[in-house]
Amino acid sequence: MSKTEPKKVIAGTPDRPLVVGNVEIECYVLEDETRVLSRGGFQAALGRHRTSKRHQPDDGVNLPAFLAAGNLAPFVSKDLVTASTPVAFKAPARGPVAYGYPATVLPQVCEVYLKARDAGALLPSQRHIADRAEILIRGLATVGVIALVDEATGYQEIRAKKALAEILEKFIAKELRPWTRTFPPEFYSEIFRLKGWPGPDGVKRPSVIGHYTNDIVYDRLAPGVLDELKRLNPPIAPGRRKHKNFQWLTGDVGHPKLKEHLIGVMALMRASPDRGWTNFKRILARSYPKRNEDVPLPLGDDE
Repeated sequence: MSKTEPKKVIAGTPDRPLVVGNVEIECYVLEDETRVLSRGGFQAALGRHRTSKRHQPDDGVNLPAFLAAGNLAPFVSKDLVTASTPVAFKAPARGPVAYGYPATVLPQVCEVYLKARDAGALLPSQRHIADRAEILIRGLATVGVIALVDEATGYQEIRAKKALAEILEKFIAKELRPWTRTFPPEFYSEIFRLKGWPGPDGVKRPSVIGHYTNDIVYDRLAPGVLDELKRLNPPIAPGRRKHKNFQWLTGDVGHPKLKEHLIGVMALMRASPDRGWTNFKRILARSYPKRNEDVPLPLGDDE
């Protein structure tokens, strides 16, 4: 039994089980993002009693009851012995400490029983476990069980938020950076050319340029970056912000990624014909798609 401090649950409740066929298994996601199946739920999923004590066979290896039978030993790997150590955790409505097994252990245990069955090594009392294992293995895979637990516990939403927070941590600076020229004049000249506008020399830039810049550049840097920039740098008047958005980008990741993106975008601009704004936006969407943006199919040479 693990002697480490029980980990906290960040997703999952007893009334949101993992459902595989007609089998329901209590599951949680822990603070270190380990996906666990409760000990009782794990046992029940295999068609065993919910009590589960580890046993030490003659070879001295400490195993949970569902792997301890001597006839299963040839099919139990050293990695599985290690992985099947119970995990202590603090779960809502489960008392001070609960125990479970990593979710990825379940398909591995199923494989043990199926291999033993194929080898004719199962005892009559174990055949029902192999039948249950076959049902489970059809609905699970070592990778797939992670996604299923995330869906059952609701952690997929938390995971998305954590991933977004990690992106913003890399891209968005904690303090405003000094202004330096970042957008080359050619960027704006190309917009004017592609739109078929006169100028831009001596012509005031229309306010829509800001919307184009957000769409072409900031909204395609990384998910959530534009929204965070808008929060940090709100408008002080129509079409005006107190600072430039790029002043809020980090020097080690955000700003280099911006310059890299601008180089690529301007190459697409130069490759587009005069008044070719629609053509440019099409190849932009294919080359630098935004999250949840429909990517247009390439047009044929005769279109």
